[in-house]
Amino acid sequence: MAEGISIGARPEPGHDAHSADPAPWEGIPSEPGAPAIVDLTAYGDRLLAQARADARGKATAPVLKSERQRALLVALTSGAGLAEHSSPPAASLHVLSGRFRLYAGDVEWVCGAGELVAIPPERHAVDCIEDGVFLLTITPPTR
Repeated sequence: MAEGISIGARPEPGHDAHSADPAPWEGIPSEPGAPAIVDLTAYGDRLLAQARADARGKATAPVLKSERQRALLVALTSGAGLAEHSSPPAASLHVLSGRFRLYAGDVEWVCGAGELVAIPPERHAVDCIEDGVFLLTITPPTR
């Protein structure tokens, strides 16, 4: 695995993902120095089951973390959402299943499975229209 990159770091205590669940990348053979392969569909299905069992209708799990890129799998149930928050320098939302509404100010994007949208570099929020999972990829701020 490349230095400085971790794939699917375990959630910290109190995180939405249940630590007893096996990580999707465990047991996947790979060549030394090669990145692990994550089955986002299978992992997303498990995460969505957790979101459906959660009173807030949410579950998240990190799938990639490096100094230059982070990826987080987010599962939400219909009616749940992510409250308005600031944007990192660059981010995208890739819908794996379900339907979501991303909005910033008066502008909104409704995305379904297989669709990708660049998140604007301003305050924004996400609402879940239909139970689903998306991959949030961000470039963290430079230090």
